[in-house]
Amino acid sequence: MPLKVTVPIIYPITSGTTTTPDILRLVQAAVDAEVPLFQIREKLLNARALYEVVVRAVSVTRGSKTRLMVNDRVDVARAAGADGVHLTARSLPAHVVRMSCGGEFVIGVSTHSVEEAQAARAGGADFVVFGPIFETESKRAFGPPQGLDKLRDVTCALDNFPVLAIGGITLDNIAACLSAGASGVAGITLFNNPENIRNVL
Repeated sequence: MPLKVTVPIIYPITSGTTTTPDILRLVQAAVDAEVPLFQIREKLLNARALYEVVVRAVSVTRGSKTRLMVNDRVDVARAAGADGVHLTARSLPAHVVRMSCGGEFVIGVSTHSVEEAQAARAGGADFVVFGPIFETESKRAFGPPQGLDKLRDVTCALDNFPVLAIGGITLDNIAACLSAGASGVAGITLFNNPENIRNVL
C-alpha cells in the first residue's frame, strides 16, 4: 500500500547520537514545514529511554501532517503511539509487521537492490529507501555507492511505488535523484539542523 503523500517526500532521520532536546527541535521543524515523514533512529538508547523520547515526539506531531517513524523497534513505536516503523535487513519482515500492526501502520524498509525493494513492496511496505546513492561515511557498511543508474533501475522496477534515495544526499544532488525517478530523499547529515529541514526544497 504505497504511501499517499505529496511528492517530493522529505524524510529526516536522526543521527543515533542526537540529544532529546535536539530531536524535539528537529521534529518541530518538520511539523512546521509539513514534512511528511520523520524517523527517530537512536539505536544506542534502551527501550525505556527510546520510548520516552518517542512519546515526547508524538506529542509534537499529533494532529500534523508529519508521520513519526521509529527505526526497527515495532514494540516501542506501537507503545508510544508513533505512526510507523522503519525496517532494516535485521528487522522483522515487512509482511510480519503488517499482519501484526494492521493497514494504518506506516512501514518503510531500507533496501540495497531491486530484489530487496520488490520484496518489501510485496510484503506490504508503504515505501522503500534505497541507497547509498553517493559516497557517505554513515553508509559505508553497505558497500560502495549504488549511483543514480541503479536508483533509476529500482524506481522503474517498482513503477510508481515510493522510492526514497539515501546516502550522501546534499542540496546539490537532490534534483538528480528526483530526475532518476525517486519520490523523495532521506538523510541524516543534510537534515541535522532545523533550518535545512525548513529550506531544503
